[in-house]
Amino acid sequence: MHRENRLLRWAPRVLGLGMALFLSVFALDAFGEGGLLRNVAGFLIHLIPSFIVLAVLIAAWRRALVGATGFIALALIYVVMTWGRFPLSVYLVIAGPLALTGVLFLASWYEEHQSA
Repeated sequence: MHRENRLLRWAPRVLGLGMALFLSVFALDAFGEGGLLRNVAGFLIHLIPSFIVLAVLIAAWRRALVGATGFIALALIYVVMTWGRFPLSVYLVIAGPLALTGVLFLASWYEEHQSA
């Protein structure tokens, strides 16, 4: 496998994992006042976006086209659900990497089918 092919294969997977980790950082704000059970429950609820990203990533691991449609759909869903509530920079920070991951999965899928 050529170096470019390996990079194109692994880049969306690593970026998807990084995005799940990035979103997980926001779950840390669930800890604060209240008991341990309440804090853990809040933490798990705040981790739901990360779990969704991980679910799409797992589904896409061997099927790049699933990753392309899944990550682009996640980006669009986020923008549609939160439109008008945040400045443009927030949309770029959250939806941008999701869309980029989807585009990279699409490029990976295209490259796989060109070389086959």
